[in-house]
Amino acid sequence: MEVAHAQPTPASPWHKASYTNDRGECVEVSEGPITGVRDTKHRELGALFFNADEWQAFLHTAQEDIH
Repeated sequence: MEVAHAQPTPASPWHKASYTNDRGECVEVSEGPITGVRDTKHRELGALFFNADEWQAFLHTAQEDIH
């Protein structure tokens, strides 16, 4: 038996990241109470969703890795 898992519906439109490599590999983000992240080349695979605390922790870690 296959079980379908419903994904949250983002509250805001999807926005493509401003950084894209020369092959067009990029992600889209929909921010809101639940933030979604998906691959622009494989939207049909769905997205990862994060609550506000998880998203802030991700951003904090990503910014620290840059510095």
